[in-house]
Amino acid sequence: MCLGIPMQVTSIDGYNARCEVKGVQREVNLFLMQADAVVPGDYVLVHVGYAIQKVSEIDARSSWELFDAVLQAREQGGDA
Repeated sequence: MCLGIPMQVTSIDGYNARCEVKGVQREVNLFLMQADAVVPGDYVLVHVGYAIQKVSEIDARSSWELFDAVLQAREQGGDA
């Protein structure tokens, strides 16, 4: 299973971006996003350290809510 995590870009240096989600920061490679202008404040979908597409803030928040619900269900012994 592949999982992409939406993260917010906080800074950019060439093809490298610093991204953040829920207090966790990561270095993300923007090489695959050359055709799209990515600026700090944008949200990107990150998979294995690479930004693979831009997403809206609404879509990012919806994904985070779903991930949180799955984690909560698992902690409570559910089959999520």
